Amino acid sequence: MSTIDKIEVEKFSKLAKDWWNPEGKFRPLHLFNPVRIKFIKEKLIYHFKLNSLNQKPLEKLKILDIGSGGGLLCEPLNRLGASVTGIDASDKNIEVAKLHAKEMNLNIKYIHSSPENINLKNEFDVILCMEVVEHVSDVNLFIEKCSRLVKKNGIIFISTINKNLKSYAFAILGAEYILRWLPIGTHDWNKFLTPKDLENIANTNSLRLDETVGVKYNVLFKKWSISADASVNYISTFLKN
Repeated sequence: MSTIDKIEVEKFSKLAKDWWNPEGKFRPLHLFNPVRIKFIKEKLIYHFKLNSLNQKPLEKLKILDIGSGGGLLCEPLNRLGASVTGIDASDKNIEVAKLHAKEMNLNIKYIHSSPENINLKNEFDVILCMEVVEHVSDVNLFIEKCSRLVKKNGIIFISTINKNLKSYAFAILGAEYILRWLPIGTHDWNKFLTPKDLENIANTNSLRLDETVGVKYNVLFKKWSISADASVNYISTFLKN
């Protein structure tokens, strides 16, 4: 069994060379990145009782970024002190990530793999699944494998898109067809998950919900922020039982 959707992998492989271009095809992720990193950093400091005054507050943590792409999350988290491993089903994404990390003189381990094919059981304090679950072929299997990779009392971050008419209007019609932020066909509404659906899947895999927050985009200021409104984009955090 596999979580890999070959069509999705090919789609992102074609865009791989554009990962580090802030004005390119991944511009929405570059805009999204500061709020993601801030949220992850603050959550980890709180959960693991780390020293927020430390220049590298995450230095004791082992983080696995699943669907790491070109390394947009791996690099800043490594700079914050974490030991970071990134895996991606696209070998082209991994090639780009390795090259960029080398250019930046960062020590990040990148592996061309998916969670069901990697032999690193219970190794990580933190698992990141950011903007990934809406692109996999089997969400249940994907989350089951993620749960096996995280240590007891570890934390998993899953950011994705809610499933309702508003999310269809904003994430597909708005972002792909009207504003042209994303290539048409980037998302399949049928693969979107409500926070409750995601929680139910997580619960069956030894994970309990910590919290769900919304993430909202301000068109006027061209800036993302954490919000109480999870009707379109949201981040759910889960703790390993």
